[in-house]
Amino acid sequence: LGRPEMGGIFLTHKEVIMDAITQFDLNILHAIHEGISCGFLDAVFPKLTLLCYLFIGAAVVFLFFRKFRHPEIVLRQVQMRSERRKHLHHCRELRVGNLLLKNLVARDRPCWIDPDFLQLLVSVPKDFSFPSAHTMISVSAAAALFHYSKALGIPALVIAALVGFSRLYLFVHFPTDV
Repeated sequence: LGRPEMGGIFLTHKEVIMDAITQFDLNILHAIHEGISCGFLDAVFPKLTLLCYLFIGAAVVFLFFRKFRHPEIVLRQVQMRSERRKHLHHCRELRVGNLLLKNLVARDRPCWIDPDFLQLLVSVPKDFSFPSAHTMISVSAAAALFHYSKALGIPALVIAALVGFSRLYLFVHFPTDV
């Protein structure tokens, strides 16, 4: 390290902290691959990571079909419209939050930083790493399902955790993104 006017490398406190976090995260990702990587998981995780889209579909069903709404939540037609607006607003918040945070933090993905570590099992993502939208969607939907029904929510939370872990295994997110 040194002063820029003296030809040295000058890093801010933020850069030093982010470099330390990134190195810590890369060590975890390498340990995951050195410890559990196998053909079975290589086949399963690229498919499992797509389950976040199943959560989106489930959210649409719960949002638009009265039969799936809990009667205590929606008592009248006016309340149903209000609830629908709240759910749509929540979906917009997730999307805007994801786009806003990704571009504000602008964290490179592990597969960009260490491209020679392994061959990716999915296509190289083009957007930034933090936060993981797959995990955010899955956990949000699973929490809503848990609120609706513990019998549905517990398996959904397990699947959401697996979606989050799949993002690490696939080397497209850091542990601190998920």
